[in-house]
Amino acid sequence: MRTRVTDMFGIEFPIFAFSHCRDVVAAVSRAGGMGVLGALYFTPEELEIELKWIDDHVDGRPYGVDVVMPASYAGSDLDVDSPADLVARLQGMIPQGHRAFVEDLLARHGVPPLDGSDSGKVLLGWTDATARPQVEVALRHPIALLANALGPPPADVVEQAHAKGVKVAALASTPRHAVKQVEVGVDVVVAQGTEAGGHTGEISTMVLIPQVVDAVDVPVLAAGGIGSGRQMAAGMALGAEGVWTGSIWLAVEEADTSETVRRRIIAATSRDTVRSRSWTGKPARLLKNEWTDAWESAESPGTLPMPLQFMLISDALRRIGRSDATELATFPAGQIIGAMNQVKPAKQVVFEMVEEYVEAMERLGSITGDG
Repeated sequence: MRTRVTDMFGIEFPIFAFSHCRDVVAAVSRAGGMGVLGALYFTPEELEIELKWIDDHVDGRPYGVDVVMPASYAGSDLDVDSPADLVARLQGMIPQGHRAFVEDLLARHGVPPLDGSDSGKVLLGWTDATARPQVEVALRHPIALLANALGPPPADVVEQAHAKGVKVAALASTPRHAVKQVEVGVDVVVAQGTEAGGHTGEISTMVLIPQVVDAVDVPVLAAGGIGSGRQMAAGMALGAEGVWTGSIWLAVEEADTSETVRRRIIAATSRDTVRSRSWTGKPARLLKNEWTDAWESAESPGTLPMPLQFMLISDALRRIGRSDATELATFPAGQIIGAMNQVKPAKQVVFEMVEEYVEAMERLGSITGDG
């Protein structure tokens, strides 16, 4: 398999695997694709540890890092001295009524509080100020790709990456977004349809990919509900030069997904996800359950803008994760979870995608008389 992205990164298969788990990232890169570590949940110090581990376990194969640097968010106009100052200022912007709603929801489901020494990371990399330290850490390592998950990355970050010989990618949910990303210098556009897990737009993958391919002159990766070789072949037929995958890695053997969550993924259908602002304040596809339903109910005060929503619920998510209230446990997941019914090694998932892709292309060739 040879496309512009396989040549660009020196990989065998144009399969990009987004995961917050370092073991998955390394396994996919070793299998001939490219693992991309989601940096969002790590402090700069933790990210340093994760990337050092990947450096030692990827066998010299290329890998990437994904950060979240949104173009707009609450507090972007604040004059702050440090990330800690930003956190304090943003905390003051969260209405008490929203805090009360969350506490009442948890109380109704019997979720116990955390002890005084155990609290979550309330902000993470949802802002420019908190994501830049993650970028600095990433660029100290031999990464091949720096991706931004929410819109075009800042132009100076693109310049920093290019100065290090690192390619830059960004996710787009409309052709207009893709054009903006190319204007700031990104090398690869990920056209992500609404079927995707996490932050996603409203246009379906099948419709979005050819529109983005026609709008930009850089390589495009197809994303959004892709988890098989047949879907990969469809994306390539629409003009993409590779695929960006995410949800399918939640249930592989190497993933650090809890057994409770893994069982829910295996049991879920493609109708069990919903686009909701209840996680970060921006629309994101999550596993549908009583948590997402509560935020759509008449009693809901409404969600807050990014990053206030996640700051509001961060400890709540941690409390839910440590309780038996599985009916409240939600997480980003795409519609492809309806086809995820087995736990397999990441390497097997990569090879099965490639084999099915080849079979699909041969079948198309036989239809046109070229097979």
